[in-house]
Amino acid sequence: MLIDLHAHSSVSDGTQSPTDLVAVAAKAGVDVLALADHDTMQGLAEAGEAGRRLGVEVVPAIEVSTSWRGADVHLLAYWPDAHDAALAHMLGAIRRGRAARISQMLAALAEAGIEISEADVRRSAGPTASLGRPHVADALVAAGVVQSREEAFATLVGEGMAGHVRKPAPPLPQAIATVRQAGGVPVLAHPWGRGSRAVLDEVALDELTGAGLAGIEVDHLDHDPDDRERLRAVACALGLVATGGSDYHGTGKAGVALGTDRTSPQAYQRLRALRGGAV
Repeated sequence: MLIDLHAHSSVSDGTQSPTDLVAVAAKAGVDVLALADHDTMQGLAEAGEAGRRLGVEVVPAIEVSTSWRGADVHLLAYWPDAHDAALAHMLGAIRRGRAARISQMLAALAEAGIEISEADVRRSAGPTASLGRPHVADALVAAGVVQSREEAFATLVGEGMAGHVRKPAPPLPQAIATVRQAGGVPVLAHPWGRGSRAVLDEVALDELTGAGLAGIEVDHLDHDPDDRERLRAVACALGLVATGGSDYHGTGKAGVALGTDRTSPQAYQRLRALRGGAV
């Protein structure tokens, strides 16, 4: 069974509609796919319908933007109640913060001599419900400033670059609690990738387990073989579920195919058993 628990659609920063994403998954032989768009659940109904038609089990999920000890940390939430008021309030606040951040990023880029407008970003973003840095990167590509999203992040909008602005986000323990209260299963996304590695050592992971964390994404393109081995050992020691996912974004993330990193059937069954707030 091929289980990929991390993918994005054009509802956030992927490049395919939820229907097209599920169709790609079916063609790739993916049996279980989690649609985990950033800070929104708006694509889940469409993806679920496509999954029923094409024979792919679609897991409802979100990748929640959070903060922890001065760093941006992403939290995957599986099977949350889409109608939970506290969760909806938290996600709405994050999305409003994302939109406000775009203006700040464009002002920072203008100071560096690069002029693109909010209309340019909106045009590049298309139907997304959750604006973010990738859409600014796409606008920079469309304007001919850079050749790819990867180049934009490496030179202009990544951490430490001229156009980078941190987005407001809830504290990670608060987000874990909100997901749990909504019946969801909270799993840290790529904990030792990007900027989160410095703040998610083994002591921190132990503390977050006590706060309700259920798992960590071990098999991810940001983790090398040594990282995966160490993270798997940490997960075992703490009783956390070790998951995996491709973090697929369509053409928005070059060289990444659905199913390249995956979750074992045993780990998936452990996650399923935690739905609804079970501990």
